[in-house]
Amino acid sequence: MELHNIWFVLIAVLWIGYFFLEGFDFGVGILTRLLARDRAEKRVLINTIGPVWDGNEVWLLTAGGATFAAFPEWYATLFSGFYLPLLLILVCLIVRGVAFEYRAKRPEENWQRNWETAIFWTSLLPAFLWGVAFGNIVHGVKIDADFEYVGTVWDLLNPYALLGGLVTLTLFTFHGTVFTALKTVGEIRERARKLALHVGLVTAALASAFLLWTQADNGDGTSLVALAVAVASLVAALLANQAGREGWSFALSGVTIVAAVAMLFLTLFPNVMPSTLDADWSLTVTNASSSPYTLKIMTWLAVIATPVVLLYQGWTYWVFRKRIGTQHIADPVH
Repeated sequence: MELHNIWFVLIAVLWIGYFFLEGFDFGVGILTRLLARDRAEKRVLINTIGPVWDGNEVWLLTAGGATFAAFPEWYATLFSGFYLPLLLILVCLIVRGVAFEYRAKRPEENWQRNWETAIFWTSLLPAFLWGVAFGNIVHGVKIDADFEYVGTVWDLLNPYALLGGLVTLTLFTFHGTVFTALKTVGEIRERARKLALHVGLVTAALASAFLLWTQADNGDGTSLVALAVAVASLVAALLANQAGREGWSFALSGVTIVAAVAMLFLTLFPNVMPSTLDADWSLTVTNASSSPYTLKIMTWLAVIATPVVLLYQGWTYWVFRKRIGTQHIADPVH
């Protein structure tokens, strides 16, 4: 396999890892408004992801850096054409990180409530916008002969992309809900399981429509397998949740994300950004890639660094694996 194809696969893996890990982070942030009933329960939710949320965002930085180095033409067209939604995502991620750190710095009610509101919105908006962005990448955008995006921001708000945004929003919320059920004890755990059923059913309807639309447009036999795995895993996650098997439910919701994102990349290849103006103007793994020498150096660096990152992040999750509840909150007021 040629190096540019290998790096397309690696970038797909990085995005899959990011959506798997950051997906439940976003979901938990959304649940601070949907599930938590008081200040103590909001603290419980935030504490479930407190030790890992910043590490999960490393996958985004790596995916962006890898795209810049391996496919500079793709990076340039993507970030120049999608600059408004991507800037909004970036602002949300910055404010979200500040909110996690600053929320408990002062005891005043207004101070903490405002930061909690920020956590909710800066979790909800990226969860939606990532789906819109990837919907446009897969469906195609207006790219001219110079590989420049010539559409407007309104062109990005097409029905397919908006449906993709609703899918990622509901799927990440479901992923966060089953993660909450896995990581908590007491009443909040039971309510999370009940909410997961309702969110999961909505997710199943939206995701099935979106993936079938994707398959009808650009799919083949391989993407059809990924579609089947995604739908089957989501149904199995719902059944496991109803049976009280939270670990299996979370794992299966993760498989749903993996299969769904994999399907998007399978339907995209060998393009990285299709042009809706002329197929010959599409960005592909060939015309958008760096030189073979650059890709070779990147491959060696990835071989050395990736195992270290995976071992460290796995160790972090193992250390903070225990369930928590309101009884573990020393001072419910702050």
